[in-house]
Amino acid sequence: MRPTPHTLNLGILAHVDAGKTSLTERLLYAAGVIDEIGSVDAGNTQADSLELERRRGITIKSAVVNFPLGSGETAVSVNLIDTPGHPDFIAEVERVLGVLDGAVLVVSAVEGVQPQTRVLMRTLKRLSIPTLLFVNKADRAGADLARVLREIEGGLAVPVVAMGRVSAGLGTKKARIASSTGDDPAFTRRLLDVLTAHDDDLLGAYVDDEASLPYARLRAALAEQTRSGLVYPVYAGSAVTGAGVDGLVEGIRELLPVDRGDTRGPLSGRVFKVERGEGGERIAYVRLFSGELRAREHVPVAGTPHKVTGLAVFDRGTAVRRTVARAGQIATLRGLPTVRIGDVVGHEPDGRPYGRVFAAPSLESVVTPACPDGAGALHAALAQLAEQDPLIGLRRDPDGGALSISLYGEVQKEVLAATLAEEYGIEVSFRETTPICVERVTGTGAACEVLDHEGNPFLATVGLRVEPAPAGSGVLFRREVELGSLPLGYMRAVEETVHVTLRQGLAGWQVPDCTVTMTHSGFCSIRSTAGEFRALTPLVLMSALRRAGTVVHEPVHRFRLEFAQDAYPAVALALARHGALPGTPVPRGDAYVVEGHLPADRVHGLERELPELTSGTGVLETAFDHHRPARTVRVRERTDHNPLHREEYLLHAHRRM
Repeated sequence: MRPTPHTLNLGILAHVDAGKTSLTERLLYAAGVIDEIGSVDAGNTQADSLELERRRGITIKSAVVNFPLGSGETAVSVNLIDTPGHPDFIAEVERVLGVLDGAVLVVSAVEGVQPQTRVLMRTLKRLSIPTLLFVNKADRAGADLARVLREIEGGLAVPVVAMGRVSAGLGTKKARIASSTGDDPAFTRRLLDVLTAHDDDLLGAYVDDEASLPYARLRAALAEQTRSGLVYPVYAGSAVTGAGVDGLVEGIRELLPVDRGDTRGPLSGRVFKVERGEGGERIAYVRLFSGELRAREHVPVAGTPHKVTGLAVFDRGTAVRRTVARAGQIATLRGLPTVRIGDVVGHEPDGRPYGRVFAAPSLESVVTPACPDGAGALHAALAQLAEQDPLIGLRRDPDGGALSISLYGEVQKEVLAATLAEEYGIEVSFRETTPICVERVTGTGAACEVLDHEGNPFLATVGLRVEPAPAGSGVLFRREVELGSLPLGYMRAVEETVHVTLRQGLAGWQVPDCTVTMTHSGFCSIRSTAGEFRALTPLVLMSALRRAGTVVHEPVHRFRLEFAQDAYPAVALALARHGALPGTPVPRGDAYVVEGHLPADRVHGLERELPELTSGTGVLETAFDHHRPARTVRVRERTDHNPLHREEYLLHAHRRM
């Protein structure tokens, strides 16, 4: 067996336009993987491979590139994952976070800490992902590293250590960065202050004899605490000129944890990206946490065996065909026709929680083809795009009519329209964006349908009681019937159908939090089937829900708005016009900072007005916060054959059965 590889799966994250894709290019160039540095403006970077990305100059899909770091026994193979910076594509970032060993968070030396910077830093802290910060654009006019360092420490609320200083030319192409060393008393003092806050042994050694505390011990403690997500080293420089990048590379090598690859363990991996090949086949991106995976072998994917027909791993740039992929590596797999993002390959990874990190999309829009007979092709295209981004949340009414998709924002809508036109040849238009609401149960309701009684056409007895549950608790299914009173398959059919049915409540919105109790059951041992229970359950559940009652709640974002003080009158009027609930303005220098809450469907309108209201200086940060009772009646078109309308539902159910 070949030696266990040392691999570092490294995410590059940032607010849009902070320069992370340029930094990716510079790191590849420094490692000798590319001979010429690409430009985002010229559209010839390695990471932004989509034509739409090149034209727009933003990252839309996460991309993986590879470069070697060091040589010999200490060599590390770095899989660098470039992620989108625009908040409309936060779902791409979310899927990557679960496969990272470490991250570099890029901050602009000119704009400083921006809205998405805060969102990303909070998430990296919560997930304990070891992170270095790189203050980019030291060569740009207006660069102020001291101010940005204060913003990072204060605004992001993390303990930081500046790993270098500007030695010359800040704000010009001649900007130079000098790395901090043990000969710098201010640097070692800062190291001691930060590190001893988390290390009692180091504090004791310092108190006993400050002079005898070797610098090597401080560097070792810095590496340990960085890998534990306790301290955040900050590097500075310019991805365009290369200033300071050598120091960052050294920090990546020294301070971030590598995966040493448990190749002898059971096969365990996670799919974090799915794309389509030229022939239309699915290509799955998998991070392997343990074991080995070979081409042509059968492996369990989401519990179902599949044969891997093609395999590639990332090596010195892009993916290269191989016969085997090992723990720590990222591989692309072919031959998995039903694979989806989030699927487990082999065994569930230990200690690697996977699930929602950021809030789900809070907006949606109906999309229609320009050609009236193009609905089928549009549905097929959107279904393929939903494979790559499950949060698109494709919905279609039962008669094959209107199609709607979930959205984070208006830019995502524009990108989807361009993707459909360029990749599928389908011109589309979108209706007005509307909020995705939920329904909260307000009381208790029960209903029952008994086999061979009161017009029940199904060979089943089902009784259900619905009660409210605290927000965020989810749907809990319980049983009051005796466990042996119903075959297990029938019981599962009822429980599964309850969860599916509650995707659409009385007004058509999902009912996310309630307790459903099965109170009655019965069956015919000769003629009943699980299908009878699946068909009857929606009728009973919706009848119980109608008696319990629901209230529609709309999504609300929290916001933080910073603007010049002289713009306050205009900004205050705009906030009131958009239904915001602002707090008291807090002075910050010659600016105000206002925090509060804003309906999700009014965020884009405020964003559009803000540049004119604030002469281009306003900065708005928003994120989903909670749901509140809707201000107006909001009813969503049903896609479930309407179990609230008994005759209509029964007609469809009998056709289906």
